Amino acid sequence: MLSATLRRTARTAQTARRHLNLHEYQSAQILAAHGVNVPKGIPATSVADAVAAASELAGDEVVIKSQILAGGRGLGTFTNGFQGGVHVIPKTETEAYATKMIGQTLVTKQSGPAGKPVDTVMLAEKMDLVNEMYFAILLDRAFGGPVVIACAEGGTSIEDLAEKYPEKIKKVPIDVTTGMTDENAAAVVAGLDVTTDKAAAAQQVKALYDVFVKCDCTMVEINPLAEDSAGTLLAADAKLGFDDNAGFRQKDIFLQRDESQEDPRDVAAEKWDLNYIGLDGSIGCMVNGAGLAMATMDIISMHGGSPANFLDVGGSAKKEQIVEAFKIITADSNVKALLVNIFGGIMKCDVIAEGIVAAVKEVGLEIPLIVRLEGTNVAIGKEIIDSSGLNITSADDLDDAAKKAVAAIS
Repeated sequence: MLSATLRRTARTAQTARRHLNLHEYQSAQILAAHGVNVPKGIPATSVADAVAAASELAGDEVVIKSQILAGGRGLGTFTNGFQGGVHVIPKTETEAYATKMIGQTLVTKQSGPAGKPVDTVMLAEKMDLVNEMYFAILLDRAFGGPVVIACAEGGTSIEDLAEKYPEKIKKVPIDVTTGMTDENAAAVVAGLDVTTDKAAAAQQVKALYDVFVKCDCTMVEINPLAEDSAGTLLAADAKLGFDDNAGFRQKDIFLQRDESQEDPRDVAAEKWDLNYIGLDGSIGCMVNGAGLAMATMDIISMHGGSPANFLDVGGSAKKEQIVEAFKIITADSNVKALLVNIFGGIMKCDVIAEGIVAAVKEVGLEIPLIVRLEGTNVAIGKEIIDSSGLNITSADDLDDAAKKAVAAIS
């Protein structure tokens, strides 16, 4: 049962914000500042800006790219029916394409069914690419450090390629104490199967690792890393992720965060210092402590219910945070009942009870609410709830609470 909940949480956590991600045009600017070759590109937030940007680029054709924080843009579909989030077009058609893309929602293989809003497009010069490869630097738990992933085939879904032809994926672990050595860089270049200047390619690999380290990245993904007809290695499309814990020393980078690409519940939870992950069930959970939260979800599942979220208020939540936690949970229309499970250690049950009462009154809660309190000041907490006159169901223990929550929506 525990493993099932863990798998369910892990699947959902993939779409929740855990590390800062930037748009392609923002990532390209950072890469260029560290000596990485990138094509010229100009972001645009309006149709008029897109037309003006296209006129500044060389050639008769340009590439127009939707800027969303999800992969698979080229094969995506807009909710207005327009196909593809990336197009090579004549400059004369920029206005028509930008009109169909800016302000619309793009659904891709990685965006989730709701898609992502396209508030910005990037106009880039069309490149004469002769060889496309895949390059990434990721943190690897098994190795305990960064690992470079290189593949001689890029520009398409690396997940599908890795599944069908795993032998084509080259992995090069990097020792963080020594950094990217000449031998490491040469191994990566070999994995990429670079056909032009291998020494110059090795310098680009080192520059990409420099970005990874100096910018506190959790991921540097270049797909494709490509060679043009002049033999220049270019980061043709880039995606960077950053460690949230490094925000204090990467302030300029973190100021570029685009909250419109995130679940508003995640944004609100972070603002109030709450740990929240949305799930696909119908019983909302508010708990203090990650272990207790996992146990709560497991017991709900054991009794035939399905948790709608993972929300941990921590050990020192204030009344205002409890109110906001209620707002975040009830913002999910799938939530049909709410279970509060609090073990008062550092967190006192009377403080939780005051927050619950205030939240019910402020939110105007219309779904069943089941509360289980135990620990410090539990008697006072229960008295606050019992004397509130509100429709709150008390539970004696966690098992009783889970049964009542499931029964409330059956």
